[in-house]
Amino acid sequence: MRSDAVKKGIPAAPNRSLLYALGYTKEELERPLIGVVCSYNEIVPGHMNLDKIAEAVKAGVRAAGGTPMEFPAIAVCDGIAMGHVGMKYSLVTRDLIADSTEAMATAHQFDGLVMIPNCDKNVPGLLMAAARVNVPTIFVSGGPMLAGRLNDGRRTCLSHMFEAVGSYYAGKLDEAGVEEYENNACPTCGSCSGMYTANSMNCLTEAIGMGLRGNGTIPAVWSARLRLAKQAGMKIMELVEKDIRPRDIMTEAAFHNAETIDMALGCSTNTMLHLPAVAHECGIELSFDMANEISDKTPNLCHLAPAGDTYMEDLERAGGVYAVMAELAKVGLIDTSLPTCTGRTVAENLEEVVNRDQSIIRPIENPYSQTGGIAVLKGNLAPDGCVVKQSAVAPEMMVHEGPARVFNSEEEAIQAIYDGKIVAGDVVVIRYEGPKGGPGMREMLNPTSAIAGMGLDKDVALITDGRFSGATRGASIGHVSPEAASGGTIGLVEEGDRIAIDIPAHTITLKVDDATLAQRKSKWVCPEPKIKTGYLARYAKMVSSADKGAVLG
Repeated sequence: MRSDAVKKGIPAAPNRSLLYALGYTKEELERPLIGVVCSYNEIVPGHMNLDKIAEAVKAGVRAAGGTPMEFPAIAVCDGIAMGHVGMKYSLVTRDLIADSTEAMATAHQFDGLVMIPNCDKNVPGLLMAAARVNVPTIFVSGGPMLAGRLNDGRRTCLSHMFEAVGSYYAGKLDEAGVEEYENNACPTCGSCSGMYTANSMNCLTEAIGMGLRGNGTIPAVWSARLRLAKQAGMKIMELVEKDIRPRDIMTEAAFHNAETIDMALGCSTNTMLHLPAVAHECGIELSFDMANEISDKTPNLCHLAPAGDTYMEDLERAGGVYAVMAELAKVGLIDTSLPTCTGRTVAENLEEVVNRDQSIIRPIENPYSQTGGIAVLKGNLAPDGCVVKQSAVAPEMMVHEGPARVFNSEEEAIQAIYDGKIVAGDVVVIRYEGPKGGPGMREMLNPTSAIAGMGLDKDVALITDGRFSGATRGASIGHVSPEAASGGTIGLVEEGDRIAIDIPAHTITLKVDDATLAQRKSKWVCPEPKIKTGYLARYAKMVSSADKGAVLG
């Protein structure tokens, strides 16, 4: 066993003495040692139940003959961090999580790992660590939140809550109305109830083969979630015995499966950052161009919030991620021969899986659209690409042209929106918010929600070198690469320039001639860094562009 390095023979006697200090018995140390990486904390609603999940995992490990040893991973709540300097510290935790988990798992020589994440950067960070350490590993997440209900019985969620603020500033909702949303939008523990980033990534753990069936969809408050955790604890022992490792599962074909399922589900645009970053750790390159190739042939089968009015609990009742996979498998859109953490192939996992509600998961022959949920656009404004969740864009905004309204920070843009200075037809440009320029590539849920809440989501586009929450809807185009701080064209846009967006054609064009852009470029000076000390300053020096997954060099 890998753990023999810390528990076998006379040379390991000092190591054993420290393990005995923890209360472990000789019998426990003779079993495989399983690291249980738990992201429990008391600040993230999606993580407040993870102590219960960890206990269930450890029970499963013991039942199957292993010795579990728990250690922590950090997690940021993107909703609480939204709209202020704290959001600069969200994406960057993905690498802190990967680095610290790699360090703990390698320092203590575990034979296997069970990862217990739930929210946005926690899932990809632990997937990155799993690829680096490459010992048998399985994921079991905390599960999604249930949807809320307003006083009149309408269902609601966090994206409605953010949009309610925009409605308030537009005079469409009073303070009591805002309070009703805040008291009902998030009724339970769990990752927020729509197909936002956390739930997107948890669903993709199933799609790529690293999580058991239901990992992305069983609600946090259901007892089935605890049973799943026990099953994961037992299953890791099988993976250790058979020596099935993350890189055996997370192959190039598996990433293509994950991207295909991503398109069918209508996942968050943040998956276009996280999947390439995880693939990078596996020695695989996922390009933006491949995303469009997959999207162009993958029907969009689900319209969960914010694209529609259904929620994760509905997807679970309809058959979950496996039911979506089964629809795709009917026409050969995914590779069903691949191994998974169940110890079985994708095809074997999908045996007898049925779509129990075709209003939640559209059948393959009757999709919402013939193309996937995400599109990558290119043009002189974004030579290396940018990303839009096209499944959440109103039909009238799929093609749009308008004057640029230019802002050098999120704060400047949100104030202009709240002050009523953005009007129908505008194209809001927010720059110097990329991985390097932010630094940290903030999410822009506040401005997009304000635009939607004011009823302008069918009239106004927003473009940024930052990124968007999975809760964002409308013509919101992020990850513009190269970013402004790296000398990208987005840094040369001036107030009133015309910008043309054609999502079906995958193009985005700044209607300014090359000579004028060259003249502007000769005068361009990068602004002083917004943060010059600490982790973010180091991050800005090392991070790659968004189209490469914002990975650290």
